[in-house]
Amino acid sequence: MSRSTRTGLGRVGVWTMAFEGQPAGRVQESAAEIEELGYGAIWFGEAFGRDTVGQAWLLLAATRRTTVASGIANIAFRDPIATASAVRTLGEAFPGRYLLGLGGHRVDDTVHLLDGYPVPARGKAVAAMRGYLDAMDAVPAHGPVPDPAPRRVLAALGPRMLELAAERTWGAHPYFVPVEHTVRARSIMGPDAFLGVEQAVVLDTDIGQAREVATAHVAGYVSMAPHQEANVRRLGFGDEDIVGGPSRRLVDAIVAYGDTEAIRRRVQQHLDAGADHVCLQVLTADPAALPGHEWRELAPALMPR
Repeated sequence: MSRSTRTGLGRVGVWTMAFEGQPAGRVQESAAEIEELGYGAIWFGEAFGRDTVGQAWLLLAATRRTTVASGIANIAFRDPIATASAVRTLGEAFPGRYLLGLGGHRVDDTVHLLDGYPVPARGKAVAAMRGYLDAMDAVPAHGPVPDPAPRRVLAALGPRMLELAAERTWGAHPYFVPVEHTVRARSIMGPDAFLGVEQAVVLDTDIGQAREVATAHVAGYVSMAPHQEANVRRLGFGDEDIVGGPSRRLVDAIVAYGDTEAIRRRVQQHLDAGADHVCLQVLTADPAALPGHEWRELAPALMPR
């Protein structure tokens, strides 16, 4: 049995932030279509739009068999007691179909703000996440307990967070990573932990145009997310790849762009490197738009029936 079969998520899912800006009805229509296209999971991000629990409920109610995964629920936004209670409710209502991805950092005296976003002091992220998991696990159940219990994964990048993911949860959901990170993550977590990797893609045969979209995506993360910059530096990228804008080498490592075959090859590289599941974040010139056309075009190439 392959790893992707064992996990129940299949080889490929979709990942998107675009649900946040869409009306609830449009979100549910899109989720139903994604399921019919054959994708094994629907992953969604959380920023300052729709709450992750409400978003999950919309998606689960609109589908019948697809896994719905928070990618991720930010622990800085909610108390662990509230998270534990909400997860139990989702698990009871939709048995076996909700996957809780946790990430972000709790805001405390060690945190400063960078462009309005909370950034923890160095070395605090793993301790904060461990404490959050402890607090969730300590919440007593006063009502029905879902069976099976909803699974949890961590937005893990560095070695210590990957170790924690393997130790305390089902596995890891690395975001904004090249194939080399997948190799390292599998080595650190061992053969049994789940590894569901986000992969940004641009489906466009105009390579110049596709590279522009990919470069804008990478530039935003390395300039605004210190933990993402730290991670690519751990993987061997230096000032020449980061300062003044991302290098072609960095862009090509993070984003797969071109035709369906180029994207299929990148997905296969992650699977060969040890990933159980790859969730595709389709990038377009309009980040707020749902990439329905691209999801439809990619499905036959990535999931041949």
